[in-house]
Amino acid sequence: MNLLALETSTECCSVALECNGEIVARSEYAPRRHAELLLPMCEEVLAEAGIVRRQLDAIAVGRGPGAFTGVRLAISAAQGIALALDVPVFPVSSLAALALDVPVDGHALLAVIDARMGEVYAGVFERDIDGLVSLIGTESVGAPDRLVLAAGSPWAVIGTGWGTYREAIVARLGAPPAWAESQRFPQAIAVARLARRNHAAGQGVAPEFALPVYLRDKVAYTTSERNQAVQSVGT
Repeated sequence: MNLLALETSTECCSVALECNGEIVARSEYAPRRHAELLLPMCEEVLAEAGIVRRQLDAIAVGRGPGAFTGVRLAISAAQGIALALDVPVFPVSSLAALALDVPVDGHALLAVIDARMGEVYAGVFERDIDGLVSLIGTESVGAPDRLVLAAGSPWAVIGTGWGTYREAIVARLGAPPAWAESQRFPQAIAVARLARRNHAAGQGVAPEFALPVYLRDKVAYTTSERNQAVQSVGT
């Protein structure tokens, strides 16, 4: 299967192509440059693999949660490419892709992306027997001091939310995590790996049904709401 994966939900823009069992990828930390970089990256990985777009069998995409503009960009690009080629789309949680990047086993995995406005996008995952990850419960967005986490578990924490709200997250964990890293972002390689499992389960969708997941419906607070959010985090 020739699978093209896109992920632009955070400050990192990344593309990966699985072709004949090999992975070709591009990734760049490029805030506000995703629209400029995404399609050229797609052409680069196709050229490196020696195939053209019409040879693609499926498109995978990080569906969010994450930055509104970035999530919309990846979804729109995935829909457009898939529609033109008449191939299915495999939407993948950006938090799951982030959790998959944790390099240690035997821990509960907390993926947290800084959502701004005093909030984080969060998901708890477990490592599966196949080396991939599965969500425990539901993904959420909210103040980090309101996360519901099982105290006493050996935790691994990944994502920009850890760098911004470390103290609040440690308080919810009950103790510092066994492993943590803040400078990690969801990557298209992880989106491709998770999409392969979805493909095996027949979970592809038509392009028009590949929809973004935002978790919240507001891009910004009013001044009053922003002050209340800041006060809430500080209490």
